[in-house]
Amino acid sequence: MRKADVNRNTLETQISVSLNLDGEGHGEFDTGLPFLDHMVDQIARHGVMNIRVKAQGDLQIDAHHTVEDIGITLGQAFARAIGDKKGVRRYGYAYVPLDEALSRVVIDLSGRPMMTYDVPFTRDKIGDFDVELVREFFQGFVNHAAITLHMDNLRGVNSHHQAESLFKAFGRALRMAAEFDPRISSQAMPSTKGSL
Repeated sequence: MRKADVNRNTLETQISVSLNLDGEGHGEFDTGLPFLDHMVDQIARHGVMNIRVKAQGDLQIDAHHTVEDIGITLGQAFARAIGDKKGVRRYGYAYVPLDEALSRVVIDLSGRPMMTYDVPFTRDKIGDFDVELVREFFQGFVNHAAITLHMDNLRGVNSHHQAESLFKAFGRALRMAAEFDPRISSQAMPSTKGSL
């Protein structure tokens, strides 16, 4: 089992994340942000990994620090859990629709943090949740997981559908990239450089 537990404590947030990449798709969340809990649960379900997140943050200011720091901590947990990446597929992608919305996510476990993000949300908020924080979550993940991530919402009218299709696609693409490739040795590095 590829697992990691990470705690991140700052003056702004206290975050605890447990991640099992080889789980069953279970999620357990207590962040004070119900919409984010719902979205990260999509990663767990569609990535078929177990994720537990407990967070306390300065929500009296706004949700920015909490959302970003959860992304950072989950990215750190992923980097620890994936290990040296020997034997994995390395690349993953998914197109996921949710009614009228369609999102595409492509991932490379490259060892280099890079994100391109083209998500034209049709509203600024989903309930009380600022949609600009979706980018902050994924940027935090990318920076600390050291992956290349391309995210595009190709179409959508309902902002909740846009966001949810994006998180579902991320879960499926991450699952594909982290899976062991049955055609190569478990000791094979999926890179001509010999390391990722």
